Amino acid sequence: MGNFTTPKMLEESQQAIEALGLPQASIGLILGTGMAGFLDQVEILQSISYSDIPHWMPPTVMSHEGFLHCVKAAGQYLWVCQGRLHRYEGYSDDEITYPVRVLHQLGVQQLFITNAAGAINLNYTKGELLLIDDHINLQGGSPLASTAAAALGPRFVDMRAPYSPKLQHQWLELAQNQQTTLHQGVYAAVVGPQLETRAEYRYLKTVGADAVGMSTVPEVIVANQLAVEVLAISVLTDLCDPDDLQPIDIPEIMAMAARGEQQFSKLMLSYLQSL
Repeated sequence: MGNFTTPKMLEESQQAIEALGLPQASIGLILGTGMAGFLDQVEILQSISYSDIPHWMPPTVMSHEGFLHCVKAAGQYLWVCQGRLHRYEGYSDDEITYPVRVLHQLGVQQLFITNAAGAINLNYTKGELLLIDDHINLQGGSPLASTAAAALGPRFVDMRAPYSPKLQHQWLELAQNQQTTLHQGVYAAVVGPQLETRAEYRYLKTVGADAVGMSTVPEVIVANQLAVEVLAISVLTDLCDPDDLQPIDIPEIMAMAARGEQQFSKLMLSYLQSL
């Protein structure tokens, strides 16, 4: 995009999407790595390529196809982002979070974010879900680190509770009712794309991280700037035991993501049914 996001850019994106005459939706969902199976359980009303939306950049990595879907699920309309941007792709925090700003322009007031993450907490098991209740930003930047960000909302955003306590409570109850394991803990965001060394895993455990990944935090920061309620879920795809590190196994990681996606989808549909 070159320059920092402006209100005019957001208006152009909003107008391009609204010109399609789709239903309004107050709920947004960003699908992380391996989470596209959710789309098989909903009615897709329209799929819009990111490249057809002004100023919205396309993903460049596997399993992030790059579509904004308008869907209907459990009687509710949602905007679903199939694919996100990462810093390791060379994108800025501003570009990474542009979709969150567009969703807000479209009327989204609740944002659900998913990702694949490694389990630092060795009490967790691969394929389980982590409800993120706090995070550690180790990406070395912020989407609000520009004077231009002031045109889009407050820059000095309160992050005492970046993840909605109300939504967390609701999802913990849903998980209990469904007998689904839903851990609650701290997510550390790093740049990547390389995985961590043994020393880095030990460091992350020392500073209080339960899981580590390469996304989500910039989007959460912007959602809080815009006063959008956030709930974030990690699918734990691998174990980060510095005393027993295993070689990277991409097929297994994707299999664990698919297992977690099934549990997430059940919870997401149950939540929508409760509205």
